[in-house]
Amino acid sequence: MQSKPMAGRLPEPPSPIADDGDETRFCGTCAFSSACIAAGYDKPELAELQCLVEHVGPFRAGEHIFRTGDPFRAIFAVRAGTVKTRMVDKEGREQVLGFYLPGEVIGLNAIYPEHFPCDAVALDTAYFCRFSFPAMSALASRIPAVQQHLFRMLSKELGTASLLAGDHSADERVAAFLMDLAGRYAVRGFSATRFHLSMSRGDIANYLRLAAETVSRVLSRFRSQQLIEIEGRELELLNPKKLREIGQALLPE
Repeated sequence: MQSKPMAGRLPEPPSPIADDGDETRFCGTCAFSSACIAAGYDKPELAELQCLVEHVGPFRAGEHIFRTGDPFRAIFAVRAGTVKTRMVDKEGREQVLGFYLPGEVIGLNAIYPEHFPCDAVALDTAYFCRFSFPAMSALASRIPAVQQHLFRMLSKELGTASLLAGDHSADERVAAFLMDLAGRYAVRGFSATRFHLSMSRGDIANYLRLAAETVSRVLSRFRSQQLIEIEGRELELLNPKKLREIGQALLPE
């Protein structure tokens, strides 16, 4: 049986938006693939969605996709690589807001203010599909599947913000973080138990509102308990069931 690909890897240059040369079919990891499936791949109107797409990249590690205050004109669907969003205060202190994987969309939180309220920074070599948002909005008004998918993505973006709410232990936060990543990778056809952590321990700690030393201690403890195996940034979940039990208070039902 063919094994699933490791997440976060780009084995070859990105393919065009059509996986098989048929312009009415879209990339398997595309953020709008479920909308396409709902409407039917062979529907002529989906050609309009393809016309909205501009492929951009590569962005190298540390490069900005957009910066705080930039005018909002487009949303970006990650084709390959990993992105973090962040805010930097007047004293230069960074607050990590989230991490985005292939098939996920960045920029949705800019719809209301009409400018980007945060930075988006590539954590490794990243490629994107850029969708003009005014054109996307017009298309969504005509194609219900696209409109519903936009609403779902907005709802998910708001729900993710509650992941860190409440008073939870470091073990709960780290376990929930790992299981959340595993679930997101699995949805996109990658391995749910073995993946590469593109983000540093410091970024993970910042996102979870913990000290970097605390995250390292928790990961070491999980390893000694045979819940995970970790070497550098290569991670394997040995006991996902137990990890889910630890982080269940922060995970959706």
